[in-house]
Order: sequence, then C-alpha cells, then structure tokens
Amino acid sequence: MYEKIAKLVVFRDFEKDNILMPLAAIIEEFKSGKYVKEDLVSRIYAEIHKLLDVGTRYGFDKNLWHNYLTYLIITNENPFAITCEKVGAREGSVTGFAKNDFKIMKYLFDYDFSEIESELGIDCFSVISNYKAVDKDKKSYNYSVSQKVRKLSEDIEKAADENEIFDLVTGFYKDYGVGKFGLNKAFRLVPDGKGVEIVPITNTEEIKLSDIVGYEIQKKKLIDNTEAFVQGKKANNVLLFGDAGTGKSTSIKAILNEYYPMGLRIIEVYKHQFENLSDTIAQIKNRNYKFIIYMDDLSFEEFEIEYKYLKAVIEGGLEIKPENVLIYATSNRRHLIKETWNDRNDMENQAGLHRSDTMAEKLSLVARFGITINFSAPNQKEYFNIVTEIAKRYPQITLSNEELCAEANKWELSHGGMSGRTAQQFITYLLSKT
Repeated sequence: MYEKIAKLVVFRDFEKDNILMPLAAIIEEFKSGKYVKEDLVSRIYAEIHKLLDVGTRYGFDKNLWHNYLTYLIITNENPFAITCEKVGAREGSVTGFAKNDFKIMKYLFDYDFSEIESELGIDCFSVISNYKAVDKDKKSYNYSVSQKVRKLSEDIEKAADENEIFDLVTGFYKDYGVGKFGLNKAFRLVPDGKGVEIVPITNTEEIKLSDIVGYEIQKKKLIDNTEAFVQGKKANNVLLFGDAGTGKSTSIKAILNEYYPMGLRIIEVYKHQFENLSDTIAQIKNRNYKFIIYMDDLSFEEFEIEYKYLKAVIEGGLEIKPENVLIYATSNRRHLIKETWNDRNDMENQAGLHRSDTMAEKLSLVARFGITINFSAPNQKEYFNIVTEIAKRYPQITLSNEELCAEANKWELSHGGMSGRTAQQFITYLLSKT
C-alpha cells in the first residue's frame, strides 16, 4: 500500500497527519514480517479510532474506509482539482497523471484487509467496512458534507476502473467544487499565526426566505441583488439597517440557503478582523464561487477607526475588489458611526480644525453600500400578522387568532416591544407550554 501511495502525483500532498499514511506504514511493516504483534495491533486501533472520530464528525455510514478516501479526494485543493472546479475536465498531460492517481485510489478502495485481520486476530477493518452509524440529529454534524461524501463514495465503489472514477470526481468538482469551499456554506476567520484562516461553520440555520413573515419589499431588493450577483452580473454591496429583531440577519442567512446551490458562500467577519479583509479576499478571489463577506450588527464608536479598513476594501484602494466578492452588513444604526455634536461644529474651539470634514468622512462609509434596505419595527397589525402566521406552522398551538393576538400583546409589553424576534419568542413560549 505504501509503495502505491508513493506514486501519487496530482493527489500527492495529502496531510501528513491523516490516517492514510500511518495506516500504509503499518501495512508495510506487517508485510515485512518484522513487527511486534501487540505494538502493531495497538497502532492499528489508534488509526481506527481516528477514522471513527472523522466518521462521527461527518456522519459517515456503511463503509468508513471508502467514505474517508472519498473525503480525501474531494477536499484536496490541488491545481488539477481547482481547474476542474472552474471549467470541468479538460484534456491535457495532467489528465494521464490524474487517471493514474485514480487507479491507485481504486486499489485502495478495493484493498483486502482480511489477511492482516486473520494473522493478528482482529476484526476492526470488517467492522468499519460494514458500519452502522448511530442515528443523530442533523445539527450535530455537517450534514451537507456527509451527504456529498457518502453519495460519491457509493458511486466510486461501483466504478469499473479509473476512467469512470475520473468522470465521477471531475464531475463532482464541476458541480460542487473542491475543498472547504466546495463542501460548506458558511465560514469564519480564525487567526493562524501568520494571518487568518478561513474555517468552515459546520452547522448553519436552515431558514428560508418564506419563513420570514412580511418585509416583502425588503426581501425583493435583497433577492434581486443576490440573483444578479450569482448570475455573474453587476451587483451592489448591501446595508440592512433598522430596528432590532426585524429580520435583517435572518434574511441574509436565508439568502445563503436559497442560493448556496448556485455557488453562493458566506464569510462572517467581525469588526476586530477588518484589518484582515485584504488577506481574506486574496484567498477567495480566484475561486469559482460567489462570496458574501457578512458583517453583523455593524457599528462604530467615535474613537474606533476599523471603518477605515472597510472603506478601503469596498472602494478606494489601489486593488479592485474582485467580481466574486460582495459585502452584506446589518446594523441598527443608519449611519454606522456614532456622531457627536463636535463632529457637526465647523470649527474646534482651540485647534481651529474643520470638524465637519470628520463627519463627512464617517458618512461616506454608508455611501459605499450601493443598496440600503430599511427594516423598521412592525406596527400592531403587522405584528399580529407575524404572530398568527408563525403559529400556523405549529398544529399544537390551538388558540384562536383573537386569543393569540391578545396574549401576544401582553407578551410584547414586557419583552422588548413589537418585532419579528419578539413574535418568534412568544410562539416559542407557547410551544414550551404544550
């Protein structure tokens, strides 16, 4: 096995600390006959433990060995895979190398572990080859990744040779992409010592735009801009502002779910990470996806200067913002940056500096969002409509509309006023009592 893996060319850079290479070394040591049985069995179980850990994390099932090999194939961001992600399979010299690698992968898929099991008196390879996963809540693992891996794994199992595997894998790259961006919807930034790493968020809220009651005009503006973006047309950065709990952040989450199949991805960035925006964009600008950089609850106090990084990225720096990147932000403030009366005074008493220039600089940040969408708090009629529409989704709530509205009115008086969030919290309260 180790000798075969050493001949990989395109897929040569598998992580050094994965399961494949240590397991291959164990197989080679077994074949040499120069081993201590107890030591070898212990090392095998250590790799099986890691395999079970990966299987649990991604909800793998049936054949964990095949699932794992498939996971390696579709997460390896090599130049061949990234090219296939953009344009599909193309004839060239690299095609021959890739097919040879898939021939080796076919060998690994079909590897017979029965000899080592028999000699060492173990059955762990048989168990992982016929694995029955414990039923879990889909929120407890990355269900989206699990589905894709298991489907491709089963297809590769049925493939007759490397040519069929080549077609299957390159087709997968074209349809879904490769690596973390191909398998996941949402990401966050994590410091890695040299800058930031874009890390997947494995569990995202499965909400749809239809779940948001009301705000049809606001949703239409967001939909139109996002559809233009994913279709490769010109689109604007968007600022969603307005009262708390009105659905600004929820609308962006819903947009991600609606347009993820069309290649939309989202990266959540916090204010203290704005200095890393340029590095983040450099990592995604050449990928075959549309990225929304998402900034939630965006606002700045007068002493904070992080907004300068944001202004430079949106518009004004020497490097043009890539066509596959937009910025969507939410805020409870219309102007994002807190103003003071001193900002409006044209002259500072002692220094004589033009302070109105400061105000103009702060307001110019909002002007760099091409679309601003106002989410205002609902009036009482709209609030009652949100409550009754959400209640219809739960048959266990048996109150009449009149009773619902009366109770909802009492609830909002002591829970922050009328908003979509308050309405949802009220329905949650009712469900807790059923």
